[in-house]
Amino acid sequence: MLKRAFTPVAQATPIDGGHLLAPRRKLLVAIAIGVVLAGPPVVALNHWLDRLVEHQAREQLEQSALRTMAAAEAGLARAEAILDELAGRGIESCRAAHIEALRQATFDTTPVKELSVVAADGRTLCSDVGGPGEMRNVIGSEPIANGSRKLLEVVLLGDRPGRWVRIRRPGAGAAPGLAALIPADLFLPAASTPDDPRMISARMETINGTLVAEADPQHAAAPDHERLSARRSSSRYGLNLTMSASRAALKTRQEDFRNLAAAASGFIAILVLALLILLPRRDRDNPIAEIERALKAGQFVPYYQPIVDIRSGRLRGAEVLVRWRKPDGSIVSPAAFIPLAESSGLIIELTRALMRRACREMAATLGQRPHLRLGFNLTAQHFADESIVDDVSKIFKKSPLRLSQLVLEVTERQPLENLTETRRVVAALQGLGVRIAIDDVGTGHSGLSYMLKLGVDIIKIDKMFVDSIGTERHSHTIIETLIDLAQNMRMEVVAEGVESFEQVVQLRDLGIRAAQGYVFAPPLPGSLFKQLVDAIDPLKQADEAASEGAAA
Repeated sequence: MLKRAFTPVAQATPIDGGHLLAPRRKLLVAIAIGVVLAGPPVVALNHWLDRLVEHQAREQLEQSALRTMAAAEAGLARAEAILDELAGRGIESCRAAHIEALRQATFDTTPVKELSVVAADGRTLCSDVGGPGEMRNVIGSEPIANGSRKLLEVVLLGDRPGRWVRIRRPGAGAAPGLAALIPADLFLPAASTPDDPRMISARMETINGTLVAEADPQHAAAPDHERLSARRSSSRYGLNLTMSASRAALKTRQEDFRNLAAAASGFIAILVLALLILLPRRDRDNPIAEIERALKAGQFVPYYQPIVDIRSGRLRGAEVLVRWRKPDGSIVSPAAFIPLAESSGLIIELTRALMRRACREMAATLGQRPHLRLGFNLTAQHFADESIVDDVSKIFKKSPLRLSQLVLEVTERQPLENLTETRRVVAALQGLGVRIAIDDVGTGHSGLSYMLKLGVDIIKIDKMFVDSIGTERHSHTIIETLIDLAQNMRMEVVAEGVESFEQVVQLRDLGIRAAQGYVFAPPLPGSLFKQLVDAIDPLKQADEAASEGAAA
């Protein structure tokens, strides 16, 4: 196309009545043609740059909102967990020993700044520093959507500036409860400065519109057409987050790009090259995109924590735990990526990939030992429909591993939104021969309901109770009650997080037969777990163990 466009100028072709083009006119025509040819690319480039800058800004804003809400939920979840732990230990009064327990728990728990004992009406009776302290003025209160009686409250603390978020765990009846206090400002990113070109504002509020925290509200007050916005919500805690960025900063960046494009057409190639270099870097900074790439590359690998019969010392199977093994050989802990995988919906594909890999690694070894079981952790998302039933059937049905050797664990820490649908999925899985376990029993507030309504086969007692079994009378009583209830309902009991032989002896005396924890072995990669299986459960003994397991 370029050659044909320049042909009339390059050849002495007669025009205008047979006269040749004068040199000046040739130059003008050439310039005109050059402008025509160069103009659209420059215009297109400017338009493309404008869109690119806005797209980048929107994506960065979305990621910032996602990370901010994930961090807020994680902080609130830690506050819930410490309240549950303290309640499990019987901390419910203003006695010196209980105040000392509150003080130590506050020191150990981020981002909690104060733990207190509260009356049934919400008044603070005492805190980790002793007395009731400053007046708490509750300006908003919402129930936490996890089936419990906990409340998320927005409070003003005496004359202090700013707002505070309080997680309140009421006691039974009129008995005192517990509360955790967190500065609301910790739930938002750092405020922008006059020199910050992002000019980001953030506002978090409850579903009823009570303001929780706000950063740089002057930017949020701009009209919608002058700012970009991203929104995130937490269904569990009833929070809505809105983050905004000023378009004024975008216009400055767009003008800078236009000047570069107009300066010289040669800079276009450099600019495009720079953008091509920067775009992958931007993607690498996106943690969800990095998880997606790791999934495609098969970097998530199963580790196996053995479950042991503490009466006979024989192996009963393993719980499959995920680890992220990066190309450089480093291992990433699940705490660094599981919350993002759950919030982004990638947890479904992650679980599917983990099952496929564990099946490839262990089907032959465990298939020859039908008394050994393999457990996988599921989240509430897996029970929204019956896709998990199809996944299990497709992955394991034609493998040497029997479906009856599978255990699927649903945690009590996360609420199941629809128990009716969950029961349908559980029944379908049990119809395949799969066993269902409730994980982390005792840490939430739906354990008994799950045991009664879901018809599970196994309960797993949380490490929190195992740790305090020798020191806390209440923990001892709770474990005894759970064991009696499980035996009456013909459920198996597994103790988690066992770390000492003293705990093994105490659990065995209480009637528990199966346990897992570092006292036996840490989570092992597939090759080491297979060596462990071959060492303590050789095939010549496998038939005997299977017979004993069936008899038990």
